[in-house]
Amino acid sequence: MRIISGRYKGKRLTAPKKLPVRPTTDIAKEGLFNILNNRFYFDELRILDLFSGTGNISFEFASRGAQGIIVVDSFYGCIQYILKTAKELDFPISGIKSDVFKFLERTKEKGNVIFADPPYSFKDDQFSKIADLVFEKELLLENGVLIIEHSNQTELSNHPNFTESRKYGGSVFSFFEK
Repeated sequence: MRIISGRYKGKRLTAPKKLPVRPTTDIAKEGLFNILNNRFYFDELRILDLFSGTGNISFEFASRGAQGIIVVDSFYGCIQYILKTAKELDFPISGIKSDVFKFLERTKEKGNVIFADPPYSFKDDQFSKIADLVFEKELLLENGVLIIEHSNQTELSNHPNFTESRKYGGSVFSFFEK
């Protein structure tokens, strides 16, 4: 994976092969950040990165100046890799090893952008549960957005907070707002 823009533009990062992840492709990530770039000043953002995997999305936010980034993943190896890399690059990333649903149930952390990249094998109701918890617990800051990455076989447009989706190859980003 590589960082597309910001302080570490072009930097390649290699995650350990043993991590159980499916990183967001560079093309999809570039499309997503083009959308976000037109909407936010990155240095003002607080980010929650759920099912963070390799930290690909968090590293991109950090390279672009986001200051408060929390990654959440249930696999210790993912959190370990992200925190090690964040320390090397002096990125403001903190990590929590937790089941994401349990984290959402009990957290007081809020974000301008909450990004979730759960396994594509999740059922539609599991994807919807992420959005339900984010809005039920009021985890988005004012004018914030929840973005859920999923395959094009998943349909989330019936959720009451759904606003739009963007497709990049086999990946879809669904956006949700208050």
